Amino acid sequence: MSQRDIILGMTDRELRKQVILSQGLLLAASIVLSLLLFESIGDWFQYLNWNPKEIIYFGLLPGIIIVLIDLILMRFLPKSTFDDGGVNKKLFTGQPVSSIFFLTLLVAWSEEMLFRGVIQTSFGYVFASVFFAIIHLRYLKKPVLLVSVLMISFYIGYLFEQTGNLFVTITAHFIVDFLLGLTIRYYKGGIIGEA
Repeated sequence: MSQRDIILGMTDRELRKQVILSQGLLLAASIVLSLLLFESIGDWFQYLNWNPKEIIYFGLLPGIIIVLIDLILMRFLPKSTFDDGGVNKKLFTGQPVSSIFFLTLLVAWSEEMLFRGVIQTSFGYVFASVFFAIIHLRYLKKPVLLVSVLMISFYIGYLFEQTGNLFVTITAHFIVDFLLGLTIRYYKGGIIGEA
């Protein structure tokens, strides 16, 4: 049985629990790896800078730009190009906006803490960006999705290189996931213009 089949066989509640569990594991990995790789647990504070101007210019606006590019691509490329096996459709269709909000915030927070906060600071920009794309296993056989997640990963990694601020990357990642999650929810997993 494939990962896709397992996921599609889950109830919405079971799938949400699995996502929360997997993100909790990523957060735990971030903490454990930071204990091993950072000189001090206090190193986290140098990457968490509440700078609203920076967060808007380097987090919010780039996140919106990424979503607009994705929506344009979804409008003009075949629907099958963006089919991840129905996983995102199952995860977001029919969910209340509040659930999508908190789920995508958790995903953005946990993935950015691990990939930018620990992996990028310890092993470099390129390694973290490629590794981030590779863990999105369901995209590996979908060239457009793989290239898209790879480019987004490099872009968000670049934003971290420029700012050194995890709030920037968490914001960009959250905006992308949240707005695309809403798109799936309101268009019932369809592509804009086909609803």
